[in-house]
Amino acid sequence: MKIIINNSSMQPIYEQIVSQIKKSIMQGELEEGAMLPSVRTLAKELKVSALTVKKAYDALDAEGFVVTVHGKGSFVTLAGQELMLEEKKKEVEADLEIAIRKGRSCGMSSQEIAELFQIILEDQ
Repeated sequence: MKIIINNSSMQPIYEQIVSQIKKSIMQGELEEGAMLPSVRTLAKELKVSALTVKKAYDALDAEGFVVTVHGKGSFVTLAGQELMLEEKKKEVEADLEIAIRKGRSCGMSSQEIAELFQIILEDQ
């Protein structure tokens, strides 16, 4: 698992870790049951505090992307992939709503918007 920390980013380090692990899960690089590196190991690799990595792992656990078994480690769960897919679907829905509002603001009818959507969909 490759995680790159950008120290000049405004995003907190633990959030960078969380987002990159989520991305690895969604892309199938980390499959269900895969064990994440220990907190100490990852902290040493990234040259960050173990508390920062622990905070990231706790956030992933709280969001359902990993399950942590005390004394054993943190493991990827299938529920995390499903949650992420649902999150992505919500983003697509929000983007479509924005596009519809833009179409309406310039006077497009529902039929025109639907036709345009069909044309774009066929080109994909």
